[in-house]
Amino acid sequence: MRVARPVRLTPEQQKQLQAAAEGRRVSVRLAERARIVLMAAQGLQDKQIGAGLGIDRITAAHWRSRYLEQGYDGLVKDAPRSGRPRTVTALKVKQIVQRTTGSKPANATQWSTRSMAAAEGVSEKTVRRIWKRHGLKPHLMRGFKLSNDKQFALKLEDVVGLYLNPPEHALVLSCDEKSQIQALDRTQPLLPLAENLPETRTHDYVRNGTTTLFAALNTLDGTVIHSCMPRHRHQEWIKFLKLIDEQTPPGKQLHLIVDNYATHKHPKVKAWLKRHPRFHMHFTPTSSSWLNMVERFFRDLTVNRIRRGTFGSVGELIQAIQQYLQASNQNPKPFVWTAKAKDILAKVSRARRRLDKLASE
Repeated sequence: MRVARPVRLTPEQQKQLQAAAEGRRVSVRLAERARIVLMAAQGLQDKQIGAGLGIDRITAAHWRSRYLEQGYDGLVKDAPRSGRPRTVTALKVKQIVQRTTGSKPANATQWSTRSMAAAEGVSEKTVRRIWKRHGLKPHLMRGFKLSNDKQFALKLEDVVGLYLNPPEHALVLSCDEKSQIQALDRTQPLLPLAENLPETRTHDYVRNGTTTLFAALNTLDGTVIHSCMPRHRHQEWIKFLKLIDEQTPPGKQLHLIVDNYATHKHPKVKAWLKRHPRFHMHFTPTSSSWLNMVERFFRDLTVNRIRRGTFGSVGELIQAIQQYLQASNQNPKPFVWTAKAKDILAKVSRARRRLDKLASE
């Protein structure tokens, strides 16, 4: 019978290994290796150690030998693994990253893995791996728009303040119009969803008219006051304000968050508001529609009901919108605003500095 080499420990070595085996901040691998050595010091053979720790005999023999030859450092450091040496140097990786972010190919607006691989003399797989490691996605593009409103900070703090700290005994309504909603129908019937086949439709369509949805989202409970009208002039806006007045408790003050569309500031609208002092208007900064919470509701409406719908007439479109809103109001889910004004201002400041830097280059 083959007998493993004995392990004898000094009190200091015993204490060091015991700490590694029982430590909470020690890696699982190091703790297991320390236990192997401790059990070997108790006179156990490799087969017995393996059975006790649920590992194979060869693993136990390996770490016994490593400790005898290299001491505690042999348990901490793994031996270098065999394999093919790196063919892409750190300098090449840096060149690919810089070329991706700082230039464009001669015949395209963005790099692809193929074009970058050909330009740098590496494989597509190498480019893909480097891009993934550095979070580079040349095929994606996001839009942005910084407001030039001189009162941006003031208006931002006003609107965000209504979201995060709404006034007592009042309603906060996020209001806007979703204009020019088209009643689109396809030139041929849709082919419905089937096994192994997605829903299929013709690429061309027929326009059957448009409507405008006026909506006021209650930021507290998520319900929506709504009305569809043919146009979105100041006359229609006043009608909608009257509808809000009718469908809200008369003793409540109303704080309406709206954008800077000229209809909302028409002289006749101002005159109507003056006669109804419980209405308080709060305007978002210019080019800041994202700050109006009702836009989030409009997106859900478009995705869930309008985008893939087919409508033979404006009446069918209005009926579909009203059915969606009725179902939404029966089980409303309010949107929760979490971004603080100071965090938004800091993000905008970073974007402005970046734009200024690009403009100066």
